[in-house]
Amino acid sequence: MESARGSRVLVARLKQPCSFSLVFWMTTCHISRKWGLKNLVCVFQDHAYPADELMPLTCRGRVRGLEPSRGDVDDALGKFSLTLIDTLDTLVLLNKTTEFEAAVRRVLSDVRLDNDIVVSVFETNIRVLGGLLGGHSMAVMLKEGGQNMQWYQDELLHMAKDLGLRLLPAFNTSSGLPYPRVNLKYGVRGPETRTGTETDTCTACAGTIILEFAALSRFTGDPVFEAHARRALDFLWEKRQRNSNLVGTTINIHSGEWVRRDSGVGAGIDSYYEYLLKAYILLGDDLFLQRFNIHYASIMKYISQPPLLLDVHIHKPLLPARTWMDSLLAFFPGLQVLKGDIRPAIETHEMLYQVTKKHNFLPEAFTTDFRVHWAQHPLRPEFAESTYFLYKATGDPYYLEAGRTILDNLNRFARVPCGFAAMKDVRTGSHEDRMDSFFLAEMFKYLFLLFAEAEDLPFDVEDYVFTTEAHLLPLSLSTTPHSSLISSNRTSEEELDDSNFDWTCPNTRLLFPDPAFPRNLREPIRSAVDKSCPRPAPYRSVNPGMGRPPLRAQDFMANNPEHLELLRRMGVSLIHLKDGRVQLVQHATQAVSAVAAEDGVRFMQEMMELSSQQQKEQLPPRAIQIVSHPFFGRVVLTAGPAQFGTDLSKSSTGVRGFVAVAEPYSGCSEITNAEYIQGHIALLQRGQCMFAEKARHIQKAGAIGGIVIDDNEGSSSDTAPLFQMAGDGRNTDDVTLPLLFLFHKEGNILLEALKEYREVEVLLSDKARDRGVSSTPCMFSPASENTSTAEEVGSPKEEVSPVKEEADLAQPTEERDSEKREEPEGDTDSSSQSVDELLADWREDLEAFQQMEKDEL
Repeated sequence: MESARGSRVLVARLKQPCSFSLVFWMTTCHISRKWGLKNLVCVFQDHAYPADELMPLTCRGRVRGLEPSRGDVDDALGKFSLTLIDTLDTLVLLNKTTEFEAAVRRVLSDVRLDNDIVVSVFETNIRVLGGLLGGHSMAVMLKEGGQNMQWYQDELLHMAKDLGLRLLPAFNTSSGLPYPRVNLKYGVRGPETRTGTETDTCTACAGTIILEFAALSRFTGDPVFEAHARRALDFLWEKRQRNSNLVGTTINIHSGEWVRRDSGVGAGIDSYYEYLLKAYILLGDDLFLQRFNIHYASIMKYISQPPLLLDVHIHKPLLPARTWMDSLLAFFPGLQVLKGDIRPAIETHEMLYQVTKKHNFLPEAFTTDFRVHWAQHPLRPEFAESTYFLYKATGDPYYLEAGRTILDNLNRFARVPCGFAAMKDVRTGSHEDRMDSFFLAEMFKYLFLLFAEAEDLPFDVEDYVFTTEAHLLPLSLSTTPHSSLISSNRTSEEELDDSNFDWTCPNTRLLFPDPAFPRNLREPIRSAVDKSCPRPAPYRSVNPGMGRPPLRAQDFMANNPEHLELLRRMGVSLIHLKDGRVQLVQHATQAVSAVAAEDGVRFMQEMMELSSQQQKEQLPPRAIQIVSHPFFGRVVLTAGPAQFGTDLSKSSTGVRGFVAVAEPYSGCSEITNAEYIQGHIALLQRGQCMFAEKARHIQKAGAIGGIVIDDNEGSSSDTAPLFQMAGDGRNTDDVTLPLLFLFHKEGNILLEALKEYREVEVLLSDKARDRGVSSTPCMFSPASENTSTAEEVGSPKEEVSPVKEEADLAQPTEERDSEKREEPEGDTDSSSQSVDELLADWREDLEAFQQMEKDEL
């Protein structure tokens, strides 16, 4: 079998030090040349410990309360060294027993679980409690081996029980569904502890408890944990929609009413289904399998539209709830493998793989025609998880190639000097200063298992079940005596029905007698994705007979006094937002007449339609990549495009050059340092004149491109929506250079680099090019997979770019009275120190990167 031999060769190649072993080294130890520790502990010991997470762009730890709040995302952080605990069993899987023992000792000596802090019950359960239980399982196994951990006396288990007791107050509800948050020190006591005020929780949040809590009960002999988890599952089962046998996304924890009635297999529900099946595998209770099979039949009947998985309404399951999918559903092909339903798993995985190849990573959400819906990618592991399970089930080397694609993209696009950074925008390759604990706990684990041979593993993973966080719980727990007080709460209608059971997985040789069969499944899906992203339909005018409003939304210019007067007469007012956008609000009572009020309503409807359409059609963000020493392309800034000038999406090389600050900095009059700007990319400040006017002035001075930096101090693409810079109401065909926009935070990084290094070279492009260790142009060839971009819409006279259905408008072109600001050369705010420290770290790591590249060769 040539294919079998080929797969062995590929595995062997990927296991050499220049490939996967190198990836492990990069993940853990390339971040610190001076320490050189080849284990995961060095991530925190050198840069972040005892913080919960590593911030890979600024090479420091993320401590909750010291960094700007990220909202609900921060509920995973409890000041309990999250990433260290989350990766304990990963160390053992990679046979790093010495490092594991040191990490356990550090957890026992340093980690506190009684912090006065509010955390997510769901995240703390799967990451911290699961991490402690997985670490305990590994410690017991090593101790029984007789060589390591001989001193261990169940200390991690004692910590797990302590944490479990701290989570239990969340379950004190009439339904048994847990509150979504709990205070680790005070439990749930109401507003004074910032808990107990919530009424809703997601289905997955309440239904992803049973594995960890049951394991804790079986390990300790205390049935209270498993009993609470079973009660929550029982309640969710009882509240399913009886006709469709589907569950909603969000439920009221007191009344049991569904708050969100959309149902799918992605965010909000995903791991509820996963834990029903895995609870049967781990605990051996047939009831869980029966419930899962009933749900699964409904999923395949209503939600599965191979290769798509589309949300539906639980009461009207034939009615789609949305036209896009989120990346969390990528776990589902792996779950289908455990179920034994291989064909739809192959089909959905192939769709996800093609989307991954189109965008380099799975976007957080993408449409049914495979466009980007939400552009972020926080290095989620679900696609790698399904790839691993499909390879285990089929032995098809195709999935090794898929795994190699994941590895290559991580190294090309996510690797930074201090680890791997989440992608802020998959279209541009820009980064977010974030590396979640699940990257090492899950992504790294599944990729290692995908390429590992049996002899590479220190134990048989078939003796364990993976939790949703990929923690390892031993299957022997199914035979552990547990209290008879734990009842299954089986109702009379739930007497076990063998017709609902599929007891065995199919034999893949019998399922696929023709080796070409899986390929025949994949080929039409690949073609469908390749032919996706058709050009959007042109804007449709108001239906005939409805009357023509005096001002059309597509003709509106926010700086046109006549248009503003027409809006006033229609009762429409403009609210100027701090980030430079304007918001339209209509009050019919303020219109000059009933007819004008009706025209105002039509105008607002047109504007919302135009906003929704242009949100789909607008140019995607652009990338500004710092390519000179010591950055070498590893810093990518998210930039907004312009509706005029060079279209970077049509350029295979982008525009590359050194940056220079224009004088005057506003760019609103003739450039006085033209001899310095000539042949450079000019830096300009937002405000005082139109964007097109700035572009014409620097073009006349000989600039090859321009970057406009926001004058609104503190603005960032993290918190403000990007927009397209519009023209000035005149023909802008005379502008031939590219012009990009940076918010203040990103622009300040560029200005600080220019202050530190007098010559800073950047690449303006539609997306980040490959990172390299040399500043020569050949190191920045275009990526092999180009992102599809939509056509630019709107005429040059448009002054605004609608970006929200609420009729929020990007208003970059209005003339503003800006506050007087210091010139960038004299700016010495606190952020410059962090940039200096970052640059110092980069310089320090250059030798390590150079050595790494030599090893690759």
